[in-house]
Amino acid sequence: MSLWSRISDALSALSAGEGLTAVFDKLRAPPERSVAFAIAVIALGAKMAKADGQVTRDEVTAFREVFHIAAKDEAGAARVFDLARTDVAGFEEYATRIHAMFSGERETLTDLLEGLFHIAMADGFYHPNEDAFLERVAAIFTVPDREFKALRARFVPDAVPDPYSVLGVAPDQPVEEIRLAWRKLVRENHPDAMMARGVPEEAVRLAEKRMIDINRAWEDIQSSAR
Repeated sequence: MSLWSRISDALSALSAGEGLTAVFDKLRAPPERSVAFAIAVIALGAKMAKADGQVTRDEVTAFREVFHIAAKDEAGAARVFDLARTDVAGFEEYATRIHAMFSGERETLTDLLEGLFHIAMADGFYHPNEDAFLERVAAIFTVPDREFKALRARFVPDAVPDPYSVLGVAPDQPVEEIRLAWRKLVRENHPDAMMARGVPEEAVRLAEKRMIDINRAWEDIQSSAR
């Protein structure tokens, strides 16, 4: 029996009323643990795809790209995707199960988040509901907020970037060093200082926005340090 057939059978039991906990209990031990993880991943991907209220062909295609579904398995994968999409269990329950299984494997959880960002952006629009969905999943995975913001900045145009990246510092640097870096950037990018150096007006306008980002980054870092 193929992996996708085993996954489909497990989800059929779930949809027949057996319950998420019972299905996961059956799949807890290796090698069925991989099936349990696949079910959770598929469910999150399916629920992510409809977080903005609709499932587009682009999002389904992106889902298949992320999870590397072979052509011969597409029919089975489509059935699994549809079952997961209509499953009454909430995404938080699936995310919690994934975290419990892979709590010591940060890279695996981060890879999953990246895949979900790929699906979210497949239609070219990052919906507020998708952002709330991903932020909640990241919290369940205990992914630090700065890492989530850095991921979002990579995938989402105009997303708020990681504050440490904005200031060019590392998260483990002492706060006083970060403060000095912030003050240096403020001095260098202040519009008055730039105009005194003869910088073109267009560049000064860009610097005004940059100053907003620099100050916001420092405020975010201060808030997280409290």
